[in-house]
Amino acid sequence: MSDDDIVTRRGPRSGRASHASFSGAEARGPIIDQDGHEIRPETLEQGFREFRFEFGQAGPFGNLTREQRIARIEAIAKLLDVAFILPGTNIRYGIDGLIGLIPVVGDIITTAISLWLVREARALGAPWYITARMLGNVAVDGVVGMVPFAGDAFDVMFRANMRNVRLLRRWLDKQPRM
Repeated sequence: MSDDDIVTRRGPRSGRASHASFSGAEARGPIIDQDGHEIRPETLEQGFREFRFEFGQAGPFGNLTREQRIARIEAIAKLLDVAFILPGTNIRYGIDGLIGLIPVVGDIITTAISLWLVREARALGAPWYITARMLGNVAVDGVVGMVPFAGDAFDVMFRANMRNVRLLRRWLDKQPRM
């Protein structure tokens, strides 16, 4: 499909294409939200400014508060390490153990996510010695996790992401509140 097919409007009986250009003046009828209330066009322009992604600066998740970032880190760590319980046992595992079953690629993916969590901790202001310990946990988890089956069992028991969240949380609890 060419670009002309996307931006042209074809009449029902004519094979001839005419370029359709719609602006606010040509639009027919009011703009209605999901609750049935009319929306003024001026307010739409203001509302869409909030949803603009500026990838060159902070990224799409850059406007989160400190508490929201911490909650997001904790949620992702729980999903990676302790989201599920093995039926009939008390052993908790996460998607890190499941994705890690895919040889090499799975371990690379979960290590990349773990490194992103360390980056988020650094963005929260964690000092170098905390991030160095976090990176050590990720490195141990990534390297040992490469070993087939035994590495996956180690991933389930070691829980590098939960360790990293615990390190970050201890450091944050020692910081004065602003």
